[in-house]
Amino acid sequence: MNIAKRPKHVHRYKNLSGDSKVVRYEIAKDAVIIYFKDCTVYRYTNQTADPVNVKKMKDLAVSGKGLGTFIEKHLKDRWSHKIR
Repeated sequence: MNIAKRPKHVHRYKNLSGDSKVVRYEIAKDAVIIYFKDCTVYRYTNQTADPVNVKKMKDLAVSGKGLGTFIEKHLKDRWSHKIR
């Protein structure tokens, strides 16, 4: 039985605080795609969220702490599109 695997570029969020709404993330050259617990997926780009904020999101995603809070406080509605 072959089970489809997630693409290698989608990573599980470490959630070091234990209470994040973020479960997975994907880093692209000029964007970050965030997968939330409620099954929604949003793409944040340099154009919609500002390159400085996208860089911060990438750093927080890799570190595993603070990403959900950062999005909630600074970028909630600045996504380029809702994927799901």
